[in-house]
Amino acid sequence: MSELHEYTALELHQLLQRRDVSPVELARHYLDRIERLDPAIGAFATVTPEAALERARHVEEHVPTAAPLWGLPLADKDLHRRAGVPARFGSRAFADFVPDDSDELVRAVDAAGAVSLGKTATPEFGLPSYTEGLVGPPTRNPWDPSRGAGGSSGGAAAAVAAGMLPFAPGTDGGGSIRIPAAACGLVGVKPSRGRVPAGPGLATLAGLGVAGPIARTVADAALLLDGLIAPAGYPAGGRGAGGAPPGPPPRPPGGRPGGGGGP
Repeated sequence: MSELHEYTALELHQLLQRRDVSPVELARHYLDRIERLDPAIGAFATVTPEAALERARHVEEHVPTAAPLWGLPLADKDLHRRAGVPARFGSRAFADFVPDDSDELVRAVDAAGAVSLGKTATPEFGLPSYTEGLVGPPTRNPWDPSRGAGGSSGGAAAAVAAGMLPFAPGTDGGGSIRIPAAACGLVGVKPSRGRVPAGPGLATLAGLGVAGPIARTVADAALLLDGLIAPAGYPAGGRGAGGAPPGPPPRPPGGRPGGGGGP
């Protein structure tokens, strides 16, 4: 049998659904890898083992297995607030900031049944295309630690490439998912604005930054994207959440839509 981190996220989802592995066992496996590997990689801004295991037990006992990301580990990018967990935004200016509430994207992955193991590293306010902030060590590329992992979702990409997470959400305004995914040999998707209700990009800097998945395979990226779009399952609800586009405007008798006469 392969080690758990060698499975794709979709394969782990199937193992969880068959009860061949539990959310607690899976969280412990990845937490052990983070403890062992991350000091040399710097993919995480914060690791929350106690909260992660408590969350995994809660998912196992109280969350329906139909939740799209049931029991799967991930980590929040350190641009998103999670209640009770430090949110530094990659900046020393927020070194001691601990929010009392969670951002909508964080609430969405929780609603989808995921288990957060902590916060992935990001450069200051997510602006540079490399993850080398002053608040922590630079994030290194697991394939070649002498090189960087890109940014600004470099921590997420490095964690997935090193097998410390099966997949991870990132955000992308000008390449912040796609650059680190390319640097680390992964799949990264920047969805259209409004596609992910909890990270639509409509109120972000210049209206560009949207939430999307970083994963090892296309199928894994699709699995996480589905969970971000529809945390409670399809049909998705909320603003901008998937679904068929509206039909064409009504055609006036004997004329073109919205215009005058003619065929």
